[in-house]
Amino acid sequence: LKLPGAHVVVTGGSSGIGKCIAIECYKQGAFITLIARDENKLLQTKKEIEKYSVNDKQVVLCISVDVSKDYEQVENVLKQAQEKLGPVDMLVNCAGTSVTGKFEDIEVNSFERLMAVNYLGSVYPSRAVIATMKERRMGRIVFVSSQAGQLGLFGYTAYSPTKFALRGLAEALQMEVKPYNVYVTVAYPPDTDTPGFAEESKTKPLETKLISETSSVCQAEQVARVIVKDAIQGNFNSSVGSDGYMLSILTSGMSPVTSITEGLQQVVCMGIFRIIGLFYLGSFDSIVRRCMMQREKSESADKTE
Repeated sequence: LKLPGAHVVVTGGSSGIGKCIAIECYKQGAFITLIARDENKLLQTKKEIEKYSVNDKQVVLCISVDVSKDYEQVENVLKQAQEKLGPVDMLVNCAGTSVTGKFEDIEVNSFERLMAVNYLGSVYPSRAVIATMKERRMGRIVFVSSQAGQLGLFGYTAYSPTKFALRGLAEALQMEVKPYNVYVTVAYPPDTDTPGFAEESKTKPLETKLISETSSVCQAEQVARVIVKDAIQGNFNSSVGSDGYMLSILTSGMSPVTSITEGLQQVVCMGIFRIIGLFYLGSFDSIVRRCMMQREKSESADKTE
């Protein structure tokens, strides 16, 4: 896929990783459709992106819609976008939200809401563009999962499963569309410095915070560059940094490979990475146990006072 002149649709494009992906594609000469709920944020982002134009033909189109609510509505807005800017060459599903907390403390409707936004919010736009991509024998679909979509961690019982679901969707869809020269990419960004991450940090359980601190926080621009590069190349996996590389190999399972080299790396590194991974898991378990013991200690101290 070549980006100059291509039509790229980004959902969740008004902030965070989505916004940075839109900017990255625009810098490379693409036409952009931004989809998000908040109209004001969309217009602000549009202005910001337009500063990076490489020619005067480029357009940034904004559409305010909730991608997780009503499939027909999503289909209609994508039809409109294609009438204005031509068929979609690349769809980046970036709309997502997060709730952290202990399983029993998370409101039941949060599980439903996260599944709707993070999973169905990626299914609907993809479903709306896939037929045209297959007809044209070209296209890229990107699902932005998370490192929490590669391993389940304390505090992410509502979030992780929705990001794991994207992986299953991506694997099955890739097998369907590969003969049509359409390629699917699943991106697993680490903790990234975005408004969503800042919001999530306010309510994170201590255990989750301590586990997160074992790896560094990435910049959204850096994550966006990696995702766009992998999507253009048609790589199934997109990971950032050495932790990301290790996790992608550890969780490769039956996922498709883009090259023989990638397959060989997985075969060679899997065993040693599993050993390293077990050390990490051990340290996470001990963090959780320590927190539990501290909590019980302070609770019994409160009782005796």
